[in-house]
Amino acid sequence: MERRLSVAVAGAGHFGRYHVLKLAAEPRARLAGLFDPDRARAGRVAAEAGGCRVFESLDAMVAGCEAAIIATPTFAHHATAKAVLAAGRHALIEKPIAATLAEADELIALARARGLVLQVGHVERFSPVQVALARRPVRPLYMEITRIAPYKPRGTDVSVILDLMIHDIDLALALAKAPITSVEAVGAPLVSATEDIANARLGFANGCVAAITASRVSQKTERRMRLYEADRYTVVDFAARTLRAYTRGATRGAGESQPGVPDLALAEESFPDADALAAEDRAFIASVLDGAPVLVDGEVGRRALAAAIEIADNMAARRALWGQSGLMP
Repeated sequence: MERRLSVAVAGAGHFGRYHVLKLAAEPRARLAGLFDPDRARAGRVAAEAGGCRVFESLDAMVAGCEAAIIATPTFAHHATAKAVLAAGRHALIEKPIAATLAEADELIALARARGLVLQVGHVERFSPVQVALARRPVRPLYMEITRIAPYKPRGTDVSVILDLMIHDIDLALALAKAPITSVEAVGAPLVSATEDIANARLGFANGCVAAITASRVSQKTERRMRLYEADRYTVVDFAARTLRAYTRGATRGAGESQPGVPDLALAEESFPDADALAAEDRAFIASVLDGAPVLVDGEVGRRALAAAIEIADNMAARRALWGQSGLMP
């Protein structure tokens, strides 16, 4: 019989619930149980998963598993993950990896010292469209990434930068393959205490530029990316799971591939619906059981967090200037 990894979940909120349900259905995992300070909520999620164990404490959870998925609020990521890693358990931490870079560094060092798998839950890396895009030789000159959605109370313990934009910060870093050299950002809190809308323009050392927009107070949902390369323009729709690439020179000698535009080929791909969160959990299990490479390790999560913090700092500095100039009400 194939070995199954004993995995527990810390946190029975929105993502914690989903992780519990995915693990309950995963052939290579054994759902050890879950822990949440809200025992009533934990009990409801456990019942939904078929009656798994509800641990009375974090210490009990750590003692009762080989690995843990940490889906607590961001402020608790560090303390929870530290307890898991210090006990010699592997950890998958929902994004962001931690609230501060110092916390992230401590977790990365602890996992490295113990020889443990540390994965960060940037789930977009596991969407079928992004998986296909990652296999292409992409060298973007400019990226335009939009992630907007209607308001939901969950996630508002952090700004939209850490709630939504950090997904696309991670994708931009992965595609640019270069360090960030400049940041310009604006944003505003509309319904919560932190930014609910934000726009950031990132400059990279190789000349690439990324413009990223995130909103959690929009009237519609949109998750779209546009990539401009020297000879190609690509439009990715994550929600519709489609990819359209317009390539110059690909139809040389074939006439007009688009009306009035010679030598431009359009290639379209669509992808079946897939469970990115389940794929993320399976990747974590494979890294622990099989030694498979960790696609989104602690260092990757730290880079995304560092960029998010720089964006937030730039936004705060700009808001302070507005206040000094009398532009703010």
